[in-house]
Amino acid sequence: MEPGNGTHISKFLLLGISEDPTLQPFLFGLFLFMYLVTVLGNLFIIVATISDSHLHTPMYFFLINLSFADICFTTTSVPKMLVNIQTQSKVITYNGCIIQIYFFIFFGVLDNFLLAVMAYDRYVAICHPLHYMVIMNRRLCGLLVLACWALTALNSLIDILMALRLSFCTDLEIPHFVCELNQLVLLACSDTFSINMVMYFGAVLLGGGPLVGVLYSYSKIVSSIRAISLAQGKYKAFSTCASHLSVVSLFYSTLLGVYLSSSITQNSQSTARASVMYSVVTPMLNPFIYSLRNKDIMGALRRLFRGKP
Repeated sequence: MEPGNGTHISKFLLLGISEDPTLQPFLFGLFLFMYLVTVLGNLFIIVATISDSHLHTPMYFFLINLSFADICFTTTSVPKMLVNIQTQSKVITYNGCIIQIYFFIFFGVLDNFLLAVMAYDRYVAICHPLHYMVIMNRRLCGLLVLACWALTALNSLIDILMALRLSFCTDLEIPHFVCELNQLVLLACSDTFSINMVMYFGAVLLGGGPLVGVLYSYSKIVSSIRAISLAQGKYKAFSTCASHLSVVSLFYSTLLGVYLSSSITQNSQSTARASVMYSVVTPMLNPFIYSLRNKDIMGALRRLFRGKP
């Protein structure tokens, strides 16, 4: 196949997570169900938090941003997949692929940053409870969220500008249900050294940095909880961060699973199936984790459904 400039490529083919035609109705129903649960669940969290004045605190302000990011993250990939299954078409335009890559990276990295910010919030709440509202004031909370959005936008823009420089071969097939930058680089006929360096640097800085922050925050939290003498006090302190710890564990364990899956198997579609865990399943489960393990959210949801202030 002869290389061609990326701007002359009009379309790619998304092969999805399975090419078996008998599985397509099942996959359509499954992903439609998961998408609706994700959107409705996170919307309920957002509306309940905004409508209940008791939840106008830094932790729930960050939770609103996380829920919104989860809705957008899933919306970036699943609707296009559903349309392709319904129309029995695997085509995505070049421009559509580039846009999808941008927002897939954007909201994936934003999730990572927000989880780190929420870990810091829990660190301050447990380790410095008397100064919590002074430290986590509105200005700092706003700046932290603004920094998350700005850094992720800049990172996504850099990745896309690098991707636009790639040249491709003809008859391009992406063994995934979403246009992913890694897959695009693998299909490129041009030199990919520079974009690989940018990707690895971004993964270490923007992926490892927040993870280190999360681990440091929870190491301090564990130390503070262990220093509490009363069992009731330990339980109360742990319960304030249990929901967030569950979400963090789910997010990073699924990412690790995808990484190990891609390292062990040479089957790209197996990696695509594994990536469903962090790109679809995790955003779907987050509202359940925060509502079932959080009495404040449960109370707000009850008041919302009952129409009581």
